[in-house]
Amino acid sequence: MAKRIKVYKYQGAGNDFVIIDNRDWSVHLDDSQIRWLCDRRFGIGADGMMLLGAGGEYDFTMRYFNSDGFEGTMCGNGGRCLVAFAAHRGIKRFQFTAIDGYHRAEMLEYGNYRCIVRLKMRDLLPDMEGNSPITIYPEGYFLDTGSDHFVIFVDDVMNYDVDGEGKKWRWAERFPKGTNVNFVEIAQDKIKVRTYERGVEAETFACGTGVTASSIASFVHGDEGFTTSGGRVRFEIQALGDYLAVDFLPLEGGMAFEDIWLTGPATFVFETEVEL
Repeated sequence: MAKRIKVYKYQGAGNDFVIIDNRDWSVHLDDSQIRWLCDRRFGIGADGMMLLGAGGEYDFTMRYFNSDGFEGTMCGNGGRCLVAFAAHRGIKRFQFTAIDGYHRAEMLEYGNYRCIVRLKMRDLLPDMEGNSPITIYPEGYFLDTGSDHFVIFVDDVMNYDVDGEGKKWRWAERFPKGTNVNFVEIAQDKIKVRTYERGVEAETFACGTGVTASSIASFVHGDEGFTTSGGRVRFEIQALGDYLAVDFLPLEGGMAFEDIWLTGPATFVFETEVEL
């Protein structure tokens, strides 16, 4: 039996999401319903969908689904948007769990529509066997910042064939589970990043885990970014949809990183009701 559900739309740097408050655990959607919600012609239209859940020992939980209808890995822009959504629901603290573990966030600027959120991402450390968290290939760098990313450095990224090259690397033989693909240009005072996103199967206007991966790969590639107090490094990022920032602490040797934070806007777009 169909029922009406209140849904909300948010966007972070042009990466847009349908969000549902599911703290009472009453919403159970199948993959076809999620695809319909995310469809840009027949539904609301979004790069993905998120459920805000009750947190138990934390303030809330985050479940993220790609626009193909299936649960995805961590989404950094989605995480910031979910924090803004939680704040708009009256939640005052932002410690939560997602598919890749524990996160916390800071509300740098609060507004009824646009917020600026700083989100802590997962550390990037060697595994139990001591293997590096970054694999270096002749063409680029592969790393997991909550989602897998292959980072390729190019010239003139704004005129690069992101769709064609992204599809080529998305299912490259060396990535049996597939990968997101980031194309990065190092500019004088920032990096420019475009992303072909897994699960959307197209370029998105921004990708939070992607710009995080791109910043760390840029540091390994030789771009020192901006050094701040305590040895921290900060990168300013120009995505298609807006500007973002990533800051982190490199560990000895420069191939491991901790205390990684993603900062950027999270904006309420509209709310409505749908029948599902």
